[in-house]
Amino acid sequence: MMERPRFLKGWTDAEPGPAHPLRGLVLLVILLGLLFVGLQGWWLLTPAPAIASSKRVVEIPLHLGLLDIAKRLDAAGVIRSPMGFTLLAVVRGSARSLKAGEYEMPAGATTIDVLNLLEGGRVLQHAVLLREGKTLSELAKEIETEGLVRADELVRVGRDPLFLRALDIPASSVEGYLFPDTYQLVKGMTAEEILTKMIARMRERLTPDLVAAAEAHGLSIHELLTLASIIEREAIVPSELPLISAVFWNRLKIDMPLQADPTVQYAVGKGRQALTRADLLVDHPYNTYRRVGLPPGPIGNPGLPAIMAAVHPATVKYLYFVALDDRRHQFSQTLADHNEAVARYRLRPR
Repeated sequence: MMERPRFLKGWTDAEPGPAHPLRGLVLLVILLGLLFVGLQGWWLLTPAPAIASSKRVVEIPLHLGLLDIAKRLDAAGVIRSPMGFTLLAVVRGSARSLKAGEYEMPAGATTIDVLNLLEGGRVLQHAVLLREGKTLSELAKEIETEGLVRADELVRVGRDPLFLRALDIPASSVEGYLFPDTYQLVKGMTAEEILTKMIARMRERLTPDLVAAAEAHGLSIHELLTLASIIEREAIVPSELPLISAVFWNRLKIDMPLQADPTVQYAVGKGRQALTRADLLVDHPYNTYRRVGLPPGPIGNPGLPAIMAAVHPATVKYLYFVALDDRRHQFSQTLADHNEAVARYRLRPR
């Protein structure tokens, strides 16, 4: 039998050696790595259970590092993997530029969506409505309800002489200098920032024409806002604004007390509650039953129609008015007509 060449024997008859010990470990590591990447990818692309079907608000404080932000988001239940969030932020180059603030994570948001929000600083906007005639104290309660600033802090700043001087407000508070409007505010804004925003809006609305009209009537801006605030609180129906303005102007011209109930409510801190006879007799600078002329300052924050009415009163000779119902008034020129109207409308059985 022919013997196989030696070189063939070397290839076919060699004894099999032991398997390389690292080969299996490498394969295991690769498989685990692929599993890790796949799992992290799935976590990044699917919403966490807590926001799968409902939104959630999360606050990110200032000066938190990336890892602490990831932990906070995980604790709030809006991401599936803190590690995945951290790695994604590093890969995208936003690890050091995530914005602090209050965020509303929408229902169904993925980790990528959450990171997009923090990268763009798209913080939650709180719509706060300052209604015409509302006072600083009433606004402060609205602000506190939204969780933005404590009511007492907003009132304190609104009466702070240094703050008032910095904004060139010639009064003891910002009362009357805040323009009624809807404001988009965010958590983290200070009381100073909120009030400054509202004061700036008022100054935008006080156009040169309005200022000139006030000066033509002998009114400073402070006096204009004071008169407008009283008109605002007395009127309900917009069409009556110029009529009520005319009544007050006619009284001012003959040094007759304005006798405006809202000024007394402001003086005694009764808000919009009914006044007693004792309230009307109280000795207070804002009691226009006992003092002639305008009170020291606004009693609320007037809207633009009331400000316009203050410089454009109706051309009528009315000196009195009494409520017909919850919205309208009966106007009179003489005291006799007024007393008759009071007997007819105010004293009638309800």
